[in-house]
Amino acid sequence: MWLLQLLLKAAIFFTLFAFALNNQHEAVVHFFFGTTWQAPLVLVVLSAFILGVAIGVLGMVPRWWKQRRLSQRTNSLNPEASGNSEAATSTSANAPHGI
Repeated sequence: MWLLQLLLKAAIFFTLFAFALNNQHEAVVHFFFGTTWQAPLVLVVLSAFILGVAIGVLGMVPRWWKQRRLSQRTNSLNPEASGNSEAATSTSANAPHGI
């Protein structure tokens, strides 16, 4: 199964690589106020992808911070839930066996 996945990934990579090599024609991107950018099509597509990823990551940062603060607050209130093995073993060692 892993060999099939590797072959599929390689086929996708080489297909996209061939697409990039075949699209070396100049593309013109028109910005505001008459500003233009001339570059190979592959660079225009790559820069649009990178810009989209950056905007997506920046859009997720506030949620990541909120979840991190919530997780830290939860872990400080409940030390057993934080993965602290000392607190978990000390409470289980004091408990009678079989109950």
